[in-house]
Amino acid sequence: MKRRDFIALIGGASVWWPLAARAQQPAKIPAIGFIGPSTASADLTRRAAFAKRLGELGWVEGRSIAIQYRWAEGVVPRAGEIAAEYAREKVDVIVVSGDAQVLAAKRATADIPIVIAAAADPVGNGLVTSLSRPGGNVTGLSRQLTDSTGKRLELLREVVPGVRRLAILFNAANPLTAPELNAAQAAAATLGLATVKCEIRRAEDVEPAIEALSGNADALYVCIDPLVNTNNVRINTLALAARLPTMHSSRDNIDAGGMISYGPDIADLFRRAADFVDKILRGAKPGDLPVEQPTKFELVINLKAARTLGLDIAPALLARADEVIE
Repeated sequence: MKRRDFIALIGGASVWWPLAARAQQPAKIPAIGFIGPSTASADLTRRAAFAKRLGELGWVEGRSIAIQYRWAEGVVPRAGEIAAEYAREKVDVIVVSGDAQVLAAKRATADIPIVIAAAADPVGNGLVTSLSRPGGNVTGLSRQLTDSTGKRLELLREVVPGVRRLAILFNAANPLTAPELNAAQAAAATLGLATVKCEIRRAEDVEPAIEALSGNADALYVCIDPLVNTNNVRINTLALAARLPTMHSSRDNIDAGGMISYGPDIADLFRRAADFVDKILRGAKPGDLPVEQPTKFELVINLKAARTLGLDIAPALLARADEVIE
């Protein structure tokens, strides 16, 4: 081979090899940034339902999709920090639940699509413009939390027919708990119940707040909140020691020792959140996807807690329960 032909061959190869290397590089797979409102253990069921549904929709984690999981551990500003981290990493979709956390994520990025796995009042708390036309970069699922508050109190009165004075535990540092607090107070008034506010702002407030209720309340209604969820075992243990039956909106809190819960099936909402992610990754705009309502509600009763409190739950109510924990 002549020297100039050899040089031409090498020169051509120097152009061809980078092109070939680029062609052989795997395409970037879509990335999802998941923000858990409390802790990894508390969000285990929800996370599993979300991941399983993505698999059913054809997404294989590590092969056709990448999922990062991070937890705010009950600290709302941390959700915003995590969202900002995901924005810097340029994930394709952020999944988050809880009104305050969604709002924090929305403030962190106006470009990356945000899917709400569950929020109490998406319109009232400024997460979306409307349920039918969310607009912007946010869509997902509403929990209809305030709409079902009255039903929770009716069920509580069935279990504790002698209830006259209801304590309502809420995180006063989170203004987005106000809709549920107001709904609980209004429903209690309709049922002729007096109410006592039980305010917490930090984990350190839980014990003194519940101990102060001893002798001043007949039952405890717990407003959902990241701080509450992170401390749910402690709240239920202290309530039981204070002889207070507890009513919750999520079965997670029954697994943590609460007495009764009625509300949307949260695992199902997280499962349906995966459908939103699928649609967005396939080209849909979040602002064009209507916010959906829960379709599955569940009544869960902790019979062990009721017996500890000396309460006899009517067989008819037990028969209506979706699950009874012995």
